[in-house]
Amino acid sequence: MRKIPFSVQILLGLVLGVALGFLARANDLSWLATTLDTVGGLFVQLLKLAVPPLVFTAIVVSVVSLRGVANAARLALKTLLWFGVTALIAVGVGIGIGLLTDPGRGVSLDTAAATAPKKTGSWTDFLTGIVPTNPVGAFVEGNVLQIVFLALVVGAAALLIGEAAEPFVTLNRSLLAIVQKALWWVIRLAPIGTLGLIGNAVASYGWDLLAPLAKFTTAVYVGCAIVLFVVYPVLLVAAGRLNPLRFFAGAWPAIELAFVSRSSVGTMPVTQRSVERLGVPREYAAFAVPFGATTKMDGCAAVYPALAAIFVAQVFGVDLGVTDYLLIAFVSVVGSAATAGLTGAIVMLTLTLSTLGLPLAGAGLLLAIDPILDMVRTATNVAGQALVPTIVAAREGTLDRAAYDTAGSRELTDADEADRPVRQDQPVPVPA
Repeated sequence: MRKIPFSVQILLGLVLGVALGFLARANDLSWLATTLDTVGGLFVQLLKLAVPPLVFTAIVVSVVSLRGVANAARLALKTLLWFGVTALIAVGVGIGIGLLTDPGRGVSLDTAAATAPKKTGSWTDFLTGIVPTNPVGAFVEGNVLQIVFLALVVGAAALLIGEAAEPFVTLNRSLLAIVQKALWWVIRLAPIGTLGLIGNAVASYGWDLLAPLAKFTTAVYVGCAIVLFVVYPVLLVAAGRLNPLRFFAGAWPAIELAFVSRSSVGTMPVTQRSVERLGVPREYAAFAVPFGATTKMDGCAAVYPALAAIFVAQVFGVDLGVTDYLLIAFVSVVGSAATAGLTGAIVMLTLTLSTLGLPLAGAGLLLAIDPILDMVRTATNVAGQALVPTIVAAREGTLDRAAYDTAGSRELTDADEADRPVRQDQPVPVPA
């Protein structure tokens, strides 16, 4: 298998998974569907298992390596700005597609039977979600945003303490190397995980379930495709003077894995590897990618909520005005941070619906096909999480353009897993 490119292995797993999924559904083979579900679920669990220690140790080591807090603040500010800009464009695409397609017109669904999801979003979730009640709980629950917060605080404290904190920093470097090695073993299982995840999706969701919501499903996929293959390439050329084909060649392993795993956080290690291979400084990537995995969601928090809000409004016979569309844009740009400590686009959708005064039960109408929609949403999320650090690094003059131009010609191999310690004497160069 090592002779077969990694991306080809995942593609083979996808094709075989689709075939097995159709076989299980057509012949009502519950044992095969259960097996596919188990295989896919175990793969995602293994990915998520490595995320808490990876995020914490990587950020602590990176903060200490920066030495200059002003540099980190400058990069963080520009990253947040680009997060907002790209989210605003993405929600504009979602609203535009919704107005053109009218995804809720003519849809016959039993709205009386719809119930609101158990998890809903609110504007207080950001404050209550970012600060943990206790540090152990953040790791036990796998709350990435809280882990990022803890790592930033601990890393900044270690930076200010200086030499006295060096044993602690050394321990984190060692733990980071161990986690990276173990994580690479999991990543190599991605083709098998792909087979299980896609196979289970095909076996569970057939056309009979998708047919009533076919227009809405198509609209979501088209909207995400426009963001992925039109908006992002234009931004790469206009803002970074970068070749979009090179970007997709380098970031494709992460985008591909995101599509099948449906987890931005689970894909985060591969996203960070891809961003580094595109020439983004490792110290900066260690900040931007974990933070983006919790707050940068152009698919789940921009395109999808915009389309879903229009869909729900049309199904329930509510007319939306200009003010409502402006509110959708506001929620998409700001609200993703409010739901960063929670899981799933449904939470973001309920936040949008409640802000617009639409019935939360409308979100329940879309729960049945959420896994199908989540594949393209997550792929869009991850592409955006790789895009922003690349553009920021290019505009700051820190992007290794030679690495960027050759990233697509190098497969994700064991060489990418090798530990490359972050040295304290090499902070991220940020122009004054």
